[in-house]
Amino acid sequence: MDLITLDKNRLEAFVASEPHAQFLQSWEWGDFNLGQVWRWGLVDGGRLVAAVSLLKKVLPLGLTYFYSPRGPIIDAALALERRPAIMEKLSADIRSLAKKEGAMFWRLEPAEISAANNLRPTIEIQPRQTLLIDLSKSAAELLSAMHPKTRYNIRLAEKKGVEITHGRATDQDKAAWWRLISATGRRDAFKLHGRKYYERLLALSFIELWQAVYQGEVLAMAIVANYGDTATYVHGASADSQRQLMAPYLLHWQVINLAKDQGLKYYDFYGIDEVKWPGVSRFKEGFGGQKLTYAGTFDLVFKPVYYRVYKLLRKVRRAL
Repeated sequence: MDLITLDKNRLEAFVASEPHAQFLQSWEWGDFNLGQVWRWGLVDGGRLVAAVSLLKKVLPLGLTYFYSPRGPIIDAALALERRPAIMEKLSADIRSLAKKEGAMFWRLEPAEISAANNLRPTIEIQPRQTLLIDLSKSAAELLSAMHPKTRYNIRLAEKKGVEITHGRATDQDKAAWWRLISATGRRDAFKLHGRKYYERLLALSFIELWQAVYQGEVLAMAIVANYGDTATYVHGASADSQRQLMAPYLLHWQVINLAKDQGLKYYDFYGIDEVKWPGVSRFKEGFGGQKLTYAGTFDLVFKPVYYRVYKLLRKVRRAL
């Protein structure tokens, strides 16, 4: 197997064509992270069998590491017994890069644990479990698989006249998103990204902003990534008012229907966790679908001493 540097066309052709395509390994997502990025592929017999984007992350004291969100991507058509060799080759090449760049470790999120060798489990970056809606099913089948209360809430929002819009975000839309996500963060006590982060996210070519509106008031919004065969619910927000209209239910049902019409295969609710996010998880699970559990987040350590110090400092910081 030979390691090559991928250009945009070849990376996108591979990553976007894989089943349940991962937008976090797209070319644009690498650029979105602003820092240095390497985009590599492994070729075997003239065929691209794996791709990975390595995002360089900078820590205090000049320490650095590589991060591959939802990566590396290995050709789903390959036999399972071939995957460990691919991981070994990638790991060796990334180790060489780490020596040159001074990186402490490579943080990765492989599709399955069988492909991961000599890796240390670490704190999750992307959610360990998600919920996938199979868009090959008919609308009637999808409705039938939902919790009865979810079906009722969708029909209630329709009956009450909640309207759903979607498209590229204007400057006015971005301002409305910031107001709504700020209100949601205060209400539900979760940490937000900065305003500029969301504005840059909404500028990505595969991102759409969905809005649920009632009598001119925006009641709910969702940022959705349409990449490859998958629409992914990335972020959501809802107003404190008119919650009895159940606007988020109709919003997601319309996202699902449009994704079906566009020929996509999956709607990915992105993350569920009944311990950390019980309310949000119940909401998502009400739409039915299949739970998918990833292998997890792992570190391949290149500098053990520095890594132990890093882990200790992170533990202390989280305890404060």
